[in-house]
Amino acid sequence: MITDFLDITIFGSLVLLSFLLLSNPLKINKKANFWFGFFMLFWASYWIDQVYLIFEKEQLNETLDFVLKIPQFLIPLCFYLGVLNFTNPNYKFTKKSLIFLILPFIYYTLLIYKQITGFPNKSILLGIVLIHGLLYIIVSFFKIRKHQKQILLFSSNTLEINLVWLERIIIISMVLIFSMTVFSILFYGFPLNLWMNLIVLVTIFATAYNILKQKEIFPKDKKQKEEIENIQENPISNNSKKQLLSDEKLIELKSKLNSLMLEKEPYLDSEINLIILSDQLEITSHQLSYVINNGFNQNFSQFINKYRVEKAKILLQGKDSEKLSMLGIAFESGFSSKSSFNTTFKKITGKTPSEFKKERSGL
Repeated sequence: MITDFLDITIFGSLVLLSFLLLSNPLKINKKANFWFGFFMLFWASYWIDQVYLIFEKEQLNETLDFVLKIPQFLIPLCFYLGVLNFTNPNYKFTKKSLIFLILPFIYYTLLIYKQITGFPNKSILLGIVLIHGLLYIIVSFFKIRKHQKQILLFSSNTLEINLVWLERIIIISMVLIFSMTVFSILFYGFPLNLWMNLIVLVTIFATAYNILKQKEIFPKDKKQKEEIENIQENPISNNSKKQLLSDEKLIELKSKLNSLMLEKEPYLDSEINLIILSDQLEITSHQLSYVINNGFNQNFSQFINKYRVEKAKILLQGKDSEKLSMLGIAFESGFSSKSSFNTTFKKITGKTPSEFKKERSGL
């Protein structure tokens, strides 16, 4: 009874989440949510046979079971395409993208051949499914890790766009895929056990919660998106051998940037990014990146958040600090959330804002 309830709940949750992502009423992260919508829909197909068995009291016929295997094999690919578009909103399919079709072609050919001749056996097909799944999950994991490094180059509020939640889902998915595949090989024909279904359901709810509240990762402005993509493809670091600016020009722009930060306080804008700040300084985004990396030995995120933390310190020690909540101080300092404020403040000072305030008030 409990297992039947879980099967129906899992199937219904996946279909509902798929509908929400494909319809995407808020029009956020359009391409990524589109592919994740199909990922959820195809994933739901794994529970069709169980739901059918519950209501019709019989197994699916071989033809329908064969048809379901077609979208099921595409689940890892849809997941990867979702990750790819989360980390690169300007991604477009090219001739190189045909590499995505190699494994599906091999699998579908063997699947059709097995349907006709009975060869190869199920373990070979399951092995291909396992390799295919692990391949795209591992690639997705490293794609997110790379994304987490790249956003430091142009964004100041990285905690809201670093996709850590998706990284955790990937780790859970790796465990699930391995467990489900081994279970299918050892106990073919048996339904997934209670605990595995519970883990799947929790994973679905966690995914739904995080993906529906995920804010737009990249600016909506097309020009800004293109500039950010250019920065990601050609990052500038303080170890770069290419000298983009002369030493004299670097000193001049460093001074100009310091003056801008102190006088106009652009860091108080929670949406500030490398492109917006470079426009204010009237230089290119690559030049600004070079100044911050080589002039201050920091990335963009570190540079902006250093000023925000200093602003927060002043507010925490001020006479009006009791009138402001921690969330109010976070907003007044340019942070977009309390969690981002607490994490960044502790990372830079070694103390939480509350600890800092208490320590200073006792002096």
